Amino acid sequence: MSERIGELLVRENLLTPEQLERARQGLRESGGRLGSQLTRLGFLKEAELTEFLARQYQVPSIDLEEFEVDPDVIKLVPEGVATKHMILPVSRAGSTLVIATADPSNIYAIDDVKFLTGYDVEVVVAAEDQIKAAIDRHYDQTTSLADVMGDFDDSDIDIVQDEDEVDVSELARESEDAPVVKLVNLILTDAIKKGASDIHVEPYEREFRVRYRIDGVLYEVMKPPPKLRNAIVSRLKIMSDLDIAERRLPQDGRIKLKMGRGREMDFRVSVLPTLFGEKVVLRLLDKSNLQLDMTRLGFETEQLEIFQRSIQRPYGMVLVTGPTGSGKTTTLYSALSELNKVSHNISTAEDPVEFNLPGINQVQMHEDIGLNFAAALRSFLRQDPDIIMVGEIRDFETAEIAVKAALTGHLVLSTLHTNDAPSTVNRLLNMGIEPFLVASSVNCILAQRLARKVCEECRIPDPDVHPEALVEAGMAEAEARGVAPVIGRGCARCSSTGYRGRVAVYEVMELTEELKEFVLNGATTSELKREAVRQGMLTLRQSALRKLAQGVTTLAEVCRVSAADR
Repeated sequence: MSERIGELLVRENLLTPEQLERARQGLRESGGRLGSQLTRLGFLKEAELTEFLARQYQVPSIDLEEFEVDPDVIKLVPEGVATKHMILPVSRAGSTLVIATADPSNIYAIDDVKFLTGYDVEVVVAAEDQIKAAIDRHYDQTTSLADVMGDFDDSDIDIVQDEDEVDVSELARESEDAPVVKLVNLILTDAIKKGASDIHVEPYEREFRVRYRIDGVLYEVMKPPPKLRNAIVSRLKIMSDLDIAERRLPQDGRIKLKMGRGREMDFRVSVLPTLFGEKVVLRLLDKSNLQLDMTRLGFETEQLEIFQRSIQRPYGMVLVTGPTGSGKTTTLYSALSELNKVSHNISTAEDPVEFNLPGINQVQMHEDIGLNFAAALRSFLRQDPDIIMVGEIRDFETAEIAVKAALTGHLVLSTLHTNDAPSTVNRLLNMGIEPFLVASSVNCILAQRLARKVCEECRIPDPDVHPEALVEAGMAEAEARGVAPVIGRGCARCSSTGYRGRVAVYEVMELTEELKEFVLNGATTSELKREAVRQGMLTLRQSALRKLAQGVTTLAEVCRVSAADR
């Protein structure tokens, strides 16, 4: 979208100059279009931007989700042109073709379509996300997972196990077969379109299945014939530059896909030998969807103030805790993004490095050559650091060096695997760190989970959740009477799940002087938690219930991601 649009938005007071500059900075780092950057950052809603453009250019607007496009009209504009200019042909009348665009000022797109089709072109405005979804929907109808699976016949399957010898040339040949290549490519691209965070390719005794993790929950998407198991796994291993002959040991690799329009997608690949073959799990790493704005992660106002105050201190430790897949990395990257200034030397030790952050020195761990978290930490301290991030504190040696760094004028950010914030203190003590060192070094501990958000398109009041159920979950009775719980009934946009997207739920425990006294006196986890709550800490359950009260999530999600307070 042209720079002129940004200036016009500022002039109309729909955007501040600071917001425009921040959006431009995001474009310089990750590319894309100004309009999508503004909506992604939350500065404008898609509907507001579309309405403004329609008014500014005096053209109609259109809601593509409510509009059915004739397939014959779609065929008039090649997919490459539609993708390049982010346009969609929507209707034809006589010698006039109507195209939907997110940028009515793009005369190159109009000229291209005129030249290719010979039609006069009229423009209507639509939201960019709707155009992307429509392009995927209309141009991909010819090839889908179901279509590809229809080409395979599994009527005569003979499963043979215990293959001691591997014919590498045969495996390589099978993995290069056109149907297998097409199927693997479709699995990867379909996962991206559905917004999956992980792909699980799993062999069992009599079946072979593929599942996607979408918004934290696994869904089965297909069951390829078991006889394709080796070919599919080998194809994924070849794409990851792994050894297809090695089927007894775990392997890790990476796949980089170019998606067009300058967008790249990384897949972190893990291969694990199981009883009936190799299981492959691919983690999707989409930098364009990385949310580094702390104000939009899900913090309550008071929690955000404490966390920001803690990371702005010149030294000490800030620990983020939670299970795998709870969003710890995103929270730490958001903190680093806020701290990332020319005046600061920031180094990170990660396993693996998930996203490249400009201006930050990121180090990938390699246990097999002795480069572990402890070794990286020792090296960082000889590199004149200001801020250090350690991917995870797993042992006494790493914990000891991190604590010493925090006590000698460095800010240290790291993660631990514990259930909540108060139990993190006892985890450090159990590792062998002395109570006085924990009390002196730790500024703040943050526990988090990810709850699914109710789909905005199909949300309705939840008739099955009564105030008594909310009180039983931990909400105050007076508050429960005034809450109107919602649920998603399921629609095309959320794949009939009722949920779309996730929001983080936090428990932020600042180690105040009173809490430090509790640590020094050997308080139990429950005693620490009671004192922290007395001082105003919101527990994970209380934070989740606030999200429910705000209409963001459901009672089922509250109970799934948080334990009841005792």
